[in-house]
Amino acid sequence: MDLATILEQWGDGTVLATGGAVIGALFGYFAQRSRFCLRAAVIDFWHHNFGERLAVWLLAFATAVIVVQLLLLLHLLDVSSARQLATRGSLSGALIGGLLFGIGMVMTRGCASRLLVLSANGNLRALLSGLVFAVAAQAALAGVLAPLRLWISGWWTVEAGPSRSILGSLGLGPLSGVLVGLFWLACAVYLIRHRRLQRMRLWLAAIGCGLGVALAWWYTCLVSSQSFDTVAIQGLTFSGPSAEWLMRVLSPAGQKMGFDFGMLPGVFVGSFIGALVGKDLKLEGFKDGYSMTRYIAGAILMGFGSMLAGGCAVGAGMSGGAIFAVTAWLTLMGMWVGAGVTDKLLDGASLAQQIFETPPAPVVAP
Repeated sequence: MDLATILEQWGDGTVLATGGAVIGALFGYFAQRSRFCLRAAVIDFWHHNFGERLAVWLLAFATAVIVVQLLLLLHLLDVSSARQLATRGSLSGALIGGLLFGIGMVMTRGCASRLLVLSANGNLRALLSGLVFAVAAQAALAGVLAPLRLWISGWWTVEAGPSRSILGSLGLGPLSGVLVGLFWLACAVYLIRHRRLQRMRLWLAAIGCGLGVALAWWYTCLVSSQSFDTVAIQGLTFSGPSAEWLMRVLSPAGQKMGFDFGMLPGVFVGSFIGALVGKDLKLEGFKDGYSMTRYIAGAILMGFGSMLAGGCAVGAGMSGGAIFAVTAWLTLMGMWVGAGVTDKLLDGASLAQQIFETPPAPVVAP
């Protein structure tokens, strides 16, 4: 039975949701087993600790770029209608949103995808932060924060078409994209060999994360090419789906299904299975009121920042980066800078607090 027949029998929504669930489960499993996390990679980079966590992120990112660009080169994928390229973009939104997201992910100790993965492992801090993230994302999309998002987005825009693509602006094609991906892959391999990080299962899981991003692009494009209806081509992302699932819970049943409908629960289930395999299930909560305040504030910044930037660390950083959308790479740069500066300030504040609040040693009489 071919895909066209399956689509006719079951409908686009069911087929997309099923594929989203499978791809999401694979990504969730591999993300849990590899400890894939942009925040961890950024902190290691700024602390000059070029080790395991940075290598994991580089492997995943390089894999996504290489596979997506190879699919484009072989004409197995067409992303010309993807929203990151086919609609007007905001450079100001990408940069400021990326900065805010980077600040928030340091405060919550994880990006949007990492929060979902940790929630499935029993981390209540991540679960609460993820819920607040979804509320803030929905508020920025169509709620009280939407006017502020639109105002900032209008400061500096870029028109749809070749100008939204880094490779298109330079007159380059997918082969150049593959070479860029190979460069990042070489960086990851260098770190692994230089630091003698002999953990093959970890590296394979990191590659699996990158493949999940590429599979999302390929699968939605495949369904779009066989469907009689208009189907959006997309990669993995967590900001929009989080807001969508929030509204599904609060709104009457019967809303149309799509790729995101299955993807988010799939990631949760995949991460839960990964935690079972690795015996990582552990119930964790907040230590004090300050910790809770920090997580909630960070989640709000991430939710607003992701909608302002047009994606989260995976949606913009990985999925958008893999197709060389200029806004995605600008967002990614903002995330690295925002996270690095915030981590530096928080560490400095903690150090100063230890210095000034530590009671003086008692004076011993001679």
